[in-house]
Amino acid sequence: MTAGAPSHPRSFVGRDGILLAADTWGEASAPPLVLLHGGGQTRHSWGRAGPRLAALGWRVVAPDLRGHGTSEWSADGDYDLGLFAEDVRALVTELGDRPLLVGASLGGLSSLLAAGEAPRAAIRALVLVDVAHRPDPGGARRIVEFMRRQPDGFAGVEDAAAAVSAYLPHRTRPYDPERLRSNLRRHGDRWVRHWDPRILDHFEDRMDPPGMAERLLEAARHTEVPILLVRGGLSDVVSEHVAAEFCARVPHARHVDVADAGHMVAGDRNEPFIDALVPFLEDTR
Repeated sequence: MTAGAPSHPRSFVGRDGILLAADTWGEASAPPLVLLHGGGQTRHSWGRAGPRLAALGWRVVAPDLRGHGTSEWSADGDYDLGLFAEDVRALVTELGDRPLLVGASLGGLSSLLAAGEAPRAAIRALVLVDVAHRPDPGGARRIVEFMRRQPDGFAGVEDAAAAVSAYLPHRTRPYDPERLRSNLRRHGDRWVRHWDPRILDHFEDRMDPPGMAERLLEAARHTEVPILLVRGGLSDVVSEHVAAEFCARVPHARHVDVADAGHMVAGDRNEPFIDALVPFLEDTR
């Protein structure tokens, strides 16, 4: 298995029969590992991490969350966090064999509730990628502002790349047009983001509502499996203080920083991200 190994398509059935599209890598007999992307992203965000983790001996599954990529959209526009958690539970049940969950941002919150609130998903371990029990308000607001920009889309992929580059100035590597195109879709003569814009209404509502921090901490304490919090060293969403507080209040959690990475840790620094995971993955195998 090489870093450039091709993926294989698969679909899953989420809550209320919604179809979730996914890419898979690795041998069918290997232990399952699920990669869940953040809000406003797609499964292609894991396009480099998936093959690398499969090469380390895992059967990797990267789904599009509901309303994202080529998964179905909620017919009624409902994107409550609980629905995403229900989709994760359904996916875990369909996979079987207690998968390890790796969730970034929205994918991490969904995984945490799925594993820690009844009925608890039967998982092997949980990795939270730059998400904890409460976000920094400024960083969370910056995400929403970026997602709200240019609702009519872009004239071309190059325009989209320029917008992403302005949002992530710490990234120095050039953008791959093909990789970026996979996170967009054609709409007339424009390129628009590959997610349901109605998601944003729910996204803003769950920035840090009253009681949510304690709910997430309570869920984390009830997961009863090892938890690793992987924080971007440059993150403006999860501060060092919040990461330390999370681990202090969840005895079976620990955290590690990935230097020179922002909120999108795997996208910013994929190889150091994988390196940060390896000891945890080996411990849980």
